[in-house]
Amino acid sequence: MYNNEFFYHPYYMPQNTYPFLNERIENFNRFQHYDEFEDFDEFEEEDFSKDSRSSDTETNIILELIYDNEPNLFSNFKRFRISTEMVNNFFREVIPYALDNSSRYRGDIEQKSHMLYADFKRQNYPIMFSVLSAGVPEDIVDTTFEGVIKACLGNRFVPPSVLDRWSQWENLGGVLSSGPAASSWAPNRLDTFVRGTDNALWHKWWNGARWSDWESLGGILTSAPGAVSWGNNRIDVFVRGTDNAMWHKWWNGSRWSDWESLGGILTSAPAAVSWGNNRIDVFARGRNNRLFHLWWNGSRWSSWQDLGGMLISAPAVSSRASNRLEVFARGRNNQLITMSWDGSRWSSWRGLGGNITSDPAAVSWGPNRTDVFARGTNNAMWHIWRN
Repeated sequence: MYNNEFFYHPYYMPQNTYPFLNERIENFNRFQHYDEFEDFDEFEEEDFSKDSRSSDTETNIILELIYDNEPNLFSNFKRFRISTEMVNNFFREVIPYALDNSSRYRGDIEQKSHMLYADFKRQNYPIMFSVLSAGVPEDIVDTTFEGVIKACLGNRFVPPSVLDRWSQWENLGGVLSSGPAASSWAPNRLDTFVRGTDNALWHKWWNGARWSDWESLGGILTSAPGAVSWGNNRIDVFVRGTDNAMWHKWWNGSRWSDWESLGGILTSAPAAVSWGNNRIDVFARGRNNRLFHLWWNGSRWSSWQDLGGMLISAPAVSSRASNRLEVFARGRNNQLITMSWDGSRWSSWRGLGGNITSDPAAVSWGPNRTDVFARGTNNAMWHIWRN
């Protein structure tokens, strides 16, 4: 048995042999109190999480914070005569795992911690075996490791900069023939739309706990979709149809509408934005490469408005405030061009320079801030902003 390579795992600790029956050991444990434990040693430099994306600095910060705020997690293991060094090493496995994978799960801290620990337990058998081999009951192992994960996720004492991180890429399946459009009508709610290989509109949503299956919403699309939400449980989707008109489908809170033609002659995918409740503005490139605008005012659709310009791409639109709009496109000479609505009139077109080779994307996160992104001639992404 002792020639088995498994027993040379760095976490394996042989069971101590005690000259007592199990019942007597349990009786002794009832009278052992470990309210205090030895001074916390300096953290070991060795990193056992070679595949972790989290840095040693992040792990050390959280390890120190757990020691200061949740010392019982350490004492849970130390009272079974596991050394401080080994406790540190065990926690050094759990902390990076929690940080690297937390964004894969949805829910509150309790729910996310439970799911994270369940996966950690399945994927890290040698660590679990080592702790159990030291005589720690499984329920204490579970409580302790899940407590470490909760400490990593909790905002009680972990600096936001430590936990503010991007997830890994997640495969959501489907077979797409266009870029996606996304919209959100409530916290922790996402709706995504794409054109499928059958040229129909396909929909997939996140309900706060899990992703749905793909849902076909029909239609025959000749462009990527655009999506927007102007209120809770409301989504509007716009596409170009086979007749080059703009077609519209919406969710009213209980069901999807039939497809509705909004006319026009589009030569690009549409872009949509909402600057207020029950208000939608949609833009597309039309005849002669000019920008065309259609809006919903809460009771009816407008006629198409010709805003001129010479567009070489589909437009992008953002809103910085109520009754404010900014539209962007690639113009002649591949420069970024823009025009804006100030609440009473449209500005003239003006150039913002650059040398872009894609449709732009625009977003606003405040009343005086707009950010625009596009691909450049070197295939890198370029960024321009207004503050």
